[in-house]
Amino acid sequence: MRSLHSHTERHRTDRIGWLRAAVLGANDGIVSTASLVVGVAAAGSSHSNVLITGVAGLVAGAMSMAAGEYVSVHSQADTEAADLRREKAELAADPVAEQRELASIYVGRGLGPDLAQQVAAQLMAHDAIGAHGRDELGIFDAHLARPIQAALASAASFALGALLPLAVTALAPERGVIAWVTGLSLAFLALLGAVAAQVGGARVLAGAWRVFFWGALAMGITAAVGSLFGAVV
Repeated sequence: MRSLHSHTERHRTDRIGWLRAAVLGANDGIVSTASLVVGVAAAGSSHSNVLITGVAGLVAGAMSMAAGEYVSVHSQADTEAADLRREKAELAADPVAEQRELASIYVGRGLGPDLAQQVAAQLMAHDAIGAHGRDELGIFDAHLARPIQAALASAASFALGALLPLAVTALAPERGVIAWVTGLSLAFLALLGAVAAQVGGARVLAGAWRVFFWGALAMGITAAVGSLFGAVV
């Protein structure tokens, strides 16, 4: 009988948690800060006021992203923990019924009844809660909610994203600040979308285009509102 040899495979599912938070944070940092800067500039504010508004938006946005991401992801973690506690109680109360339930899941996936029973018995003997969490509840280690990691990734990526339009605002001439911030921010967004798509294994052009489109729409609407009302709304 030939021995089983393990081999290393690279998958991207273990990147889902931090990649989603990082992309969301950076995208929001660029879009919200650039839109804020463009809206205030379109309202006729001075260059110093535009810059101060952008800095305030960076700080407030980073804290908001961290708090929001922590609360939302923690809610997911609480739900997962509650489901696992309930599953542990059910395993302790009636392990035979739980084994039948697990076997029925494997039958539904294509195994024969006898083999499904054997697989269920062996997996439960090895790690009962792990088997039920994975195959019954759909809770995988790679997808586990990590609130602190998500909060820190969102805050840091938002701040880094917001620094880009802020740097352009600080360096651009006052008369051309809207054009400079809009153009370079859209370029940053397209690059972010392309990099995120590459890391996640998606189509690079599609990733770049969708981020570019929504960023342009946000900045366009904010500039129009600022220009129309002469104030940031």
